[in-house]
Amino acid sequence: MPKNKASKNRTPKHKTHSGIAKRVKVTGGDKLMRQQAGLRHRLEVKSSKETRDLSGYVPVNSADVKRVKKMLGR
Repeated sequence: MPKNKASKNRTPKHKTHSGIAKRVKVTGGDKLMRQQAGLRHRLEVKSSKETRDLSGYVPVNSADVKRVKKMLGR
């Protein structure tokens, strides 16, 4: 007989996808924010305006929100 009877019929817990957890931040209002691509290399070619516009966080596309939330366990 198992020692803990309560754990007998439980479904297993889901793990958070660690890769997406590092790339996406959740705001207080439950919005998903991500960093834009294009700021890793060749920065000397890009204008200062382009570099500024690419910096900062933007919301995750609405088509991806359901999938990303599932990967985060929300």
